[in-house]
Amino acid sequence: MKRKIYDQLLTWKRTASGQTALLIDGARRVGKSYIAEQFARQEYKSYIIIDFGNAPQDILDLFQHESADLDLFFAKLAAFYSTVLYRRESLIVFDEVQQFPRARQLVKYLVADGRYDYLETGSLIRLKKNTENIIIPSEEEHIEMFPMDFEEFLWAMGDDATAPLIKKCFEAKKPLGQTLHRKIMNDFRQYMLVGGMPQSVLAYLNGKNFAASDEAKRRILRLYRDDVSKFAAGYEEKVYAVFDGIPGQLSKKEKKYTLSSINKNARFRTYEDSFIWLSEAMIVNACFNSTDPNVGLALSADYATQKCYMADTGLLVTQTFMDQAFTDNVFYRAVLFDKLDVNEGMFMENIVAQMLQRNGHKLYFYSRSDALNRKNHIEVDFLITENKKISPVEVKSGNYRSHSSLDKFRKKFDKKIGTSYILYPKDVMEKDGIWHLPLYMAMFL
Repeated sequence: MKRKIYDQLLTWKRTASGQTALLIDGARRVGKSYIAEQFARQEYKSYIIIDFGNAPQDILDLFQHESADLDLFFAKLAAFYSTVLYRRESLIVFDEVQQFPRARQLVKYLVADGRYDYLETGSLIRLKKNTENIIIPSEEEHIEMFPMDFEEFLWAMGDDATAPLIKKCFEAKKPLGQTLHRKIMNDFRQYMLVGGMPQSVLAYLNGKNFAASDEAKRRILRLYRDDVSKFAAGYEEKVYAVFDGIPGQLSKKEKKYTLSSINKNARFRTYEDSFIWLSEAMIVNACFNSTDPNVGLALSADYATQKCYMADTGLLVTQTFMDQAFTDNVFYRAVLFDKLDVNEGMFMENIVAQMLQRNGHKLYFYSRSDALNRKNHIEVDFLITENKKISPVEVKSGNYRSHSSLDKFRKKFDKKIGTSYILYPKDVMEKDGIWHLPLYMAMFL
């Protein structure tokens, strides 16, 4: 499947010229190993992939005890993998490098040697357990890999024409027209259900099989839970509790994560490591309350008040109904039987968070409560920065009636406000000084 990150790999190869190694960081099953092998096969004369999740002891011993003599090191490596290595024309891939931190530390010396290029892939790479006792090489560049975005999903469906048209209409702020918009929203809803994990997409494309896609996602979710037991030892029960509570938290009108739902005596300081673990594993997208956008989103962020979105909306769909059979999933049924009046709010907001994160935005929202005067209550779903201005973004259903919180926010911070957006299931429209955009256009914000 075609992935946008491939172009970033090409740029690195061209500009780094062997002066740095490149680390692809991403959640498990997001497609890192696949893209690394595709890149190695297509762009180099020869390559070696060392999977540290399943590397033989001979290779581990080679890294551990015989790296001082690089001539002998490379000779043994080439012999073990039956591959001829060519100076400046070969790539060595350290796959799942977090499983063997010694290899990552050695990157400094391998890059300095200059013979070959080095690509690393890693999951859970930011966790302290996977970096302790090693010096992180300064010769290592990082890029993040996310689940497939909507355009990549369309490519997988054999559609290369739709995304450029959406972008053209977004830039011109022109509606697409009822027939085309309906068709794109149908594809977008499929994307919401299937998600962007490559195994789920591949399973779905084989006959548009939602059941096979759902089973692939269940396997991924079970894998994530296994990772918690391995890498969050000592507080794994708290991580499980936070992770399992995500669908319930997002189903509420105000989607801030309320710890009292886990335990009435729970306090953020005792669960903080659990939120950090899930975020660093790139399983969730954390969205923080920016209490005073006048001074900047990050500067006024309240990290104890957050919304916790799943990094992949397809996984959220399956996680929400994890204890039920696929056939009992009402959200799938709503799509399969064309009854789309089902409450999609939590999934719509989650996928907007996913798309904004994919575009490089740190996620912030605005929440202000006034127990004495309900009229002063404000809740804005997302805040993004555009051209040094704050752009509020609200996610609405197609039949919403008002946007009072957005109006109050625009009035309160009028000097800082740029373009205001409402993302909803209908076509492009401008009303009350607010741009109403179809959900799928979030990929261009």
